[in-house]
Amino acid sequence: MYEIAQEAPEDWWEVEALYDLCFAPGRTALSSYRLRDGVPQVAELSRVARDEHGILAGAIRYWPVRVGGKIALLLGPVAVHPTRQGEGLAARLIRESLQLGAARGWDRVMLVGDAPYYSRFGFTKLEGVRMPPPTNPDRVLGYELQPGAWKGVRGQVTRAY
Repeated sequence: MYEIAQEAPEDWWEVEALYDLCFAPGRTALSSYRLRDGVPQVAELSRVARDEHGILAGAIRYWPVRVGGKIALLLGPVAVHPTRQGEGLAARLIRESLQLGAARGWDRVMLVGDAPYYSRFGFTKLEGVRMPPPTNPDRVLGYELQPGAWKGVRGQVTRAY
C-alpha cells in the first residue's frame, strides 16, 4: 500500500537520488533537461509515493514547456525504486497525475518515451512537434487532457520561460 502525495521541497534530494538510481549516468545531459533548467517544476502535479514506513518508492514530475507558443506539460521523469517495480506503481502515478492535471485545467501533456509502454495510457506520437536534438522523433509522445488540445499544435519544444 502506497500513499501518494504532492512532492514537497524537503523530498527533492531523495527524489533526485531515486532518479540517479533508476536512470543511466548522465541523465541530466539529455535535451529534456535543458528545457527544465531554471524552470520550476509544476508542483501541483509532481508526486511522490511512499510505503507504510515512509520510504520513497516512486516519483513523477512535470515541467511546463512551450510548443508552437502553446503551453504544455512535459511529463518526466517518472521512476519506481527497483525493489518496487512490477507492482503497477508507475502506472498509478501516471494515471492519477494525468487525472489531476485535467481537473486542474491543464490542456496537453508530452513526453519522450517508449510508445509501446505509454500508449496504454493514451499517449500517441506527436507529428510536427520537435524536441531539441538529439531526440528520436518517434519517442515524442502526447496526450490530450482536454479534447482536441493537440490539434494544430506544432513546432519546436522550448522552455516555458
